[in-house]
Amino acid sequence: MAGAESPGPAGSSINSRGTPADPPLSLGRVFYCPGYNRAVPALPQSIDDTQSLLASADYVAERSLATAVFLSLKMRRPLFLEGEAGVGKTEIAKVLAATLGRRLVRLQCYEGLDIASAVYEWNYSRQMIEIRLAEAEGVKSREGISQDIFSEKFLIRRPLLQALEGDTGAAPVLLIDELDRTDEPFEAYLLEVLSDFQVTIPEIGTVKAAEPPIVVLTSNRTREIHDAIKRRCFYHWVDYPDAARELEILKRKAPEAAEKLSREVVAFVQRLRKMDLFKLPGVAETIDWSKALVALDKLALDAQTVNDTLGTLLKYQDDIGRIRGSEAERLLAEVRAELAAA
Repeated sequence: MAGAESPGPAGSSINSRGTPADPPLSLGRVFYCPGYNRAVPALPQSIDDTQSLLASADYVAERSLATAVFLSLKMRRPLFLEGEAGVGKTEIAKVLAATLGRRLVRLQCYEGLDIASAVYEWNYSRQMIEIRLAEAEGVKSREGISQDIFSEKFLIRRPLLQALEGDTGAAPVLLIDELDRTDEPFEAYLLEVLSDFQVTIPEIGTVKAAEPPIVVLTSNRTREIHDAIKRRCFYHWVDYPDAARELEILKRKAPEAAEKLSREVVAFVQRLRKMDLFKLPGVAETIDWSKALVALDKLALDAQTVNDTLGTLLKYQDDIGRIRGSEAERLLAEVRAELAAA
């Protein structure tokens, strides 16, 4: 490092403690992260290809969602998915990582999330040990010690920095999940990441991705996300599926369920979503309920089973109390009449 290194054998350098220094990281104040080439599946070339790609991992996407995913991949822009919990937003990132052969880097957001947890922090305990060793060896150059301890080997990489350091030719999929749980200052920090795919570390410089990661952001809309974030992304609202698409999802995600049971489950859930409940059941709850009914060896719905398993479908006691009993029987009678007339 400048002012603390001297030439070593074979073009290496020596740090203030007389040991080989880390290889140079930067060109000026911007460095590109190392990687390696490996064969990865090609990106889809059309909306139909994108739908087929998602379907290959049992994700049944409507065409508008497939269009948003395709444009995000084609134009290398982040994809912002908003919608109720349990409709399949997070699953998009998992499916893209699996089908495109990319590493999935997930940042789970929460209130109070900061740079140390999301981007990077220094390994302070290891730095203190290094300082003590340098003092014991009689090293007096403060500048040299400072440059030694603020080098890459003391850097702890968190999800955002890991995503920028993706492999060449195989940039990872970065999932920023439930962004609405974070605070607004963290949103402001994300602007640099989403605009230029880079982060700035004062002690080292600017870390810029050699190849931008595939970025998927999700929000359950518990609060509004700032427009500056949305402008940098392709936006799509992920809604509850209609009956036909939800039945297709069940066939893929719970194929062990009988055809009659799957149809009754979908029809029952579709009716629940038209009611004024505190929390409407998502697709995830539909799948869980179907699997629970299969575990109970049920081939069709009955009122007693519905009442006993409502906790799999609804997550608030007020909602369960409203549906249990006569309301469940009424909904079940409507489902049977509808399917009998079909």
